[in-house]
Amino acid sequence: MNQSMTRRAALVAGLLLSGLSACRAVQGNGPGVESTNPAVARAADALPASALGSGDVFEVRVFQEPDLSGAFRVGPDGNVEFPLCKSVKVGGLTANAAADAIAACLQHGYFKNPQVTVFLRELNSRKIFVFGEVQKPGTFSYEDGLSVVQAVALAGGFTRMAAKNGCTVTRVASPGNEERIKVPLDDIVGGRAPDFRLLPGDILYVPESLF
Repeated sequence: MNQSMTRRAALVAGLLLSGLSACRAVQGNGPGVESTNPAVARAADALPASALGSGDVFEVRVFQEPDLSGAFRVGPDGNVEFPLCKSVKVGGLTANAAADAIAACLQHGYFKNPQVTVFLRELNSRKIFVFGEVQKPGTFSYEDGLSVVQAVALAGGFTRMAAKNGCTVTRVASPGNEERIKVPLDDIVGGRAPDFRLLPGDILYVPESLF
């Protein structure tokens, strides 16, 4: 996300906050973020910045070993197929940690002290999705610390039919396991609920109000 997009999102977010504060209408069962697994809702605090995810592409360079150097893509399970090592778990790791994981594998019977460097090339996993009652639903680039209010601002703000306290975030807790988290935006703006930060891959859905 470039600086102009960030400034534009911040401006729209400010206008959105003002609008929500002026026309609060409490819905749902009360403040807070609800999930069948509360730890999932707090995962944004534990995820390393620029962590690798499914679909990301990175370049590996092994000192004096050109046959082991090249570009690799992270699979849906967070693993990467690497020569001699077969499968290496890199999902959720930073570039430096991924280099350490590959080096550790190569040390087991292949090299005494391999020097491995990893460079990020494509962060395809760092996207969020906003659908439902927003002006411009779609896919947006993720930025560290992105909140649900900022995400709605990137999507152009709510429509008049939006149920602001009925928003949900769908998050992949683990491969094959999704969690739906209730995010009452109206309560967040009014200080009745804590703010909520998004993670790469999150899907924010804004439902239509029934009234």
